[in-house]
Amino acid sequence: MKIIDRYILKRYLVTFATMLLLFIPIGITIDVAEKVNKMIENRVPFPAIAQYYVDFTIYFANLLFPIFLFLSIIWFTSKLANNTEVIAILSSGISFTRFLRPYLIGAAMVSVFALLMGFFLVPKASEGFKTFRFMYLIGNGQNEMRDNSDVYRQISDNEYIYVSSYNPDSKLGFNFSMERFKGDSLVYKITADRIKFNENDSTYSLFEYKKRKVGALNDVLEIGTRKDTILKFDVDELTPTVYVAETLNYFDLIKFIEKEKKRGSANMNTYLVVLYKKYSVPVSAFILTVIAVAVSSMKRRGGMGINLVIGIVIAFAFVFMDKVFGVLAEKSSAPPMLLVWLPNLIFGILALYLLRNAKR
Repeated sequence: MKIIDRYILKRYLVTFATMLLLFIPIGITIDVAEKVNKMIENRVPFPAIAQYYVDFTIYFANLLFPIFLFLSIIWFTSKLANNTEVIAILSSGISFTRFLRPYLIGAAMVSVFALLMGFFLVPKASEGFKTFRFMYLIGNGQNEMRDNSDVYRQISDNEYIYVSSYNPDSKLGFNFSMERFKGDSLVYKITADRIKFNENDSTYSLFEYKKRKVGALNDVLEIGTRKDTILKFDVDELTPTVYVAETLNYFDLIKFIEKEKKRGSANMNTYLVVLYKKYSVPVSAFILTVIAVAVSSMKRRGGMGINLVIGIVIAFAFVFMDKVFGVLAEKSSAPPMLLVWLPNLIFGILALYLLRNAKR
């Protein structure tokens, strides 16, 4: 690696780290100012607050990672351009592509770090950050952490259950139904106005229940006010936390998605978006690096200010599109992978266009 490569790479990494160290305390200060009254009202213990802000730092840095990276490159490359260092480098016979190499090395280092963070560290921080918010800062605590309405699960290859609503505190569900199939034929169906999980013996109580067993010629109907029985599913699996996928490391997330696919989960798109973003965010480091260098390597009449304005507009446009397409991926019928990667595709084309013009 030549001196110029080490020089640019050092500036790349140092400026990025400085940007993080400058903005994270600002984010923490704003968050404290917004939430201090709520914390005092709820008498949140200090160790919980300290852990929350450790998790907040990791969560916040990961969330705004593209903006920090982009602005840091815009900043120090604009300084190089204003000092005519870029002109001197290119005039020495180094091509623009060769000039870009240390930036891409830096992007690779940041991407690997972001990938490992997203696989293992960010999920744990996300769990702590969001659990704290639901427990101490938002409404009903545990109840709002759960997806309690219209719960539908496939509990085996041929059995399905449904409850219209479920209360995890009382372990009580309403409008319960369970169906068992053999091939395409219904074997039996159980319905109940209420279902309650009994923690002392891990059984379920069905209230105002009906069990219809389908026969070859005649059906057998059983009706009762209460029936205690054992059912082959874990009651806690009915109500996973609404952000459960964000709290799992990469390997646990893969297993969780496979299990939810078999169950026919209605939240599959949400889980897949979390998985695909673990890959798309690190790739965005390369795309934003190329755009930032192409935009800021030219010396402009307005100086660094013009480059920073352009950089801020592009960075926030990227984050805005990433959020919009992320929501569409969760809610629409379009393939989640396509929508998650679409911002990278659009800005990748923009990066190639800007790079082509910069070479000229």
